[in-house]
Formats: sequence, C-alpha cells, structure tokens
Amino acid sequence: MFYKVLRVILSTLFSLLFRTKVVGKENIPMEGGMIMAANHLSNWDPPVIGAYMPRPVAYMAKEELFSPAIAGAIIRSLYAFPVKRGAADRGAIKTALNILKQNLCLGVFPEGTRSKDGKTHKAEAGVALLAAMGKVPVVPTALIGTNKIFQNGGLLPKLHIIFGEPMYFEGKHNDKEALVAFSQKIMEKIDNLIKIHSQV
Repeated sequence: MFYKVLRVILSTLFSLLFRTKVVGKENIPMEGGMIMAANHLSNWDPPVIGAYMPRPVAYMAKEELFSPAIAGAIIRSLYAFPVKRGAADRGAIKTALNILKQNLCLGVFPEGTRSKDGKTHKAEAGVALLAAMGKVPVVPTALIGTNKIFQNGGLLPKLHIIFGEPMYFEGKHNDKEALVAFSQKIMEKIDNLIKIHSQV
C-alpha cells in the first residue's frame, strides 16, 4: 500500500517538476519474473524508474542503508533488500533469484556503480547470470537527465525514461564469455536508446 501511494506522489511530482517523458511501457511484461536493467546516473534513478514502472521494482541496496532498524523497515517496504559491497554476496544473489521465482520485477544497474561522466560504461556479468539462472527476460531501460537534477546548469532538467524490448539470454549460466557478451549487449542497447531519444 505504501509503495503504491508513494509511486503516485512521486510520479505526479516528477511529471510537474521535470516534465518526465516515458517511452516504451508496452515493452514491460506484466506477468512473470523479469529484470529491469538501466544505466546508472544518480541516486535519483531508483525512485524515478519506480514512479513510472507499471509494476513494483525490487532493488539491491547497500546494507548500510538498512540501519537503524526503522530505516531498514521503510526501505524493505519499498521492496529493496541489502547487499554487501565489494564482495560476492551469495545471500543477495539468492534473494534476487527468489524474487524472480516469485514472478516479480528485479531492478539492476549492470555497470555496478554510478557513471561520473554521464556516459554508459562496461557492464558486469551479474545481470546476465541472474537472467540465465532465473530464466527471465531483461528489459533494457535508458535514463536521460537524472544526473542533472538540482545540479549546476540543470536544476529542473527534462527527464526521459525509455523501456526497450525484452532481451533473452539463450546460453548456459556457466558460460562466462556468453554472460559477459550478453551483459554488454544490454548496455549497448541502452546506449542506443539514449542516443536516439537524446535528439528528440
């Protein structure tokens, strides 16, 4: 309930303040597990995407955000779950796969960290591994303008969210080369969406 109310509030605010344009909602599967994979420009990215996604998105969030307990309870109510940074967190991976098995939407940022120059960068293989093991589609999602929110020269930039057509991993989950190639293919698709819609 809290998630739905917050989504309505945020989508209204973002639309008024940033004239947000959303393209490709028809590409989002409304049933079954799926991965929403986006470029990562700022801390605004998760709430901006969540405000306009027609279904809830569960994100991995650094474990430090879950302390104190009251903060953790609020974040968990928004479908987020903790992950340890700087190490392979098997618990977080297991949680992510359980989310997909429950036919929910998992949100990931393939680059692994925020872009400091506003450009897309090399993807990590994790998104492909989750897609392979969860046997779910990946919806490449392009964000434009979130790195300029309340920043010098930006303040109230116009935002774009573009959802691309679902992509499917067809290799084996233990084929490292295939996983890396698929993850990078996702980023290439996102980059193409950015280039196309930056001119609109």
